[in-house]
Amino acid sequence: MHLSASDLSVGYGRRQVAAGISLSMATGEVFCLLGPNGCGKTTLFRTLLGLVPPLAGSVRLDDDRLDRLSRREIARRIAYVPQSHTPAFAYSVEEVVLMGRTAHLGIFSRPGRADRRHALSALEQLDIGHLAATDYSLLSGGQRQLVLIARALAGEAAFVIMDEPTAGLDYGNQSLVLDRIRALAAAGVGVVLSSHDPDHVLAVGDRVALMRDGAILRQGSVDEAMDAGSLGAVYGMAVDVIVLPDGRKVCLPAAAGGRLRDGGNRLAEGWREAGGSKEGFKGRVY
Repeated sequence: MHLSASDLSVGYGRRQVAAGISLSMATGEVFCLLGPNGCGKTTLFRTLLGLVPPLAGSVRLDDDRLDRLSRREIARRIAYVPQSHTPAFAYSVEEVVLMGRTAHLGIFSRPGRADRRHALSALEQLDIGHLAATDYSLLSGGQRQLVLIARALAGEAAFVIMDEPTAGLDYGNQSLVLDRIRALAAAGVGVVLSSHDPDHVLAVGDRVALMRDGAILRQGSVDEAMDAGSLGAVYGMAVDVIVLPDGRKVCLPAAAGGRLRDGGNRLAEGWREAGGSKEGFKGRVY
């Protein structure tokens, strides 16, 4: 299945936020939208979700135009994971995930056994089944984010759209969420996420669209599109992309005088000296 946008202009009323956007996203991959804050990522996502009508162009799910589908039909095929969620009541984790089944229920229906199986299965898929009875409000930021992803999965949508899913999380929880995102794509889910951190895209992305000032500057595979020149254009600064000996890439700002650029070279050399071992690399300072 494909989610695509053709010559899309997005905004609110007469205020255009982004224009000339054409994208295509497939199930089984992680498609990333990368750009600085305020470049139009969230407005574009709201349009892809059918929450904001396009000012021009169209959004399609395979051959179906999004504006011709009901809200319920869209919700069954595209799920949304917000940056954060604070419930009004003390729901359990299982209850929060069951909310993802709403699109499959009638107006006055209550979740049944099948819905609970879907909810528990989504929790298990993310390795957080043991939290089912826990008060959602007591979870860490990373755990909450995984619960929101489970809520989206419980709805059996082909695509999950995530607006900066690691925003506000500490380093450990960022790694936890990114690891689960990669696993979802491997299981056949289409993951579409926005980020302003190029290292997160380098870690989990298959394809990427680089966005700045309401326009797509470049798109393609992460390996091809995430070069120093393109990233520098997106962020308006000199950037280095460092290739580690194990083939992974990291992004560093190239500061005046080359201090960070040289630091990036030492980073790669240190990883090589440690034999690609995280334990051997951990104690080094660069």
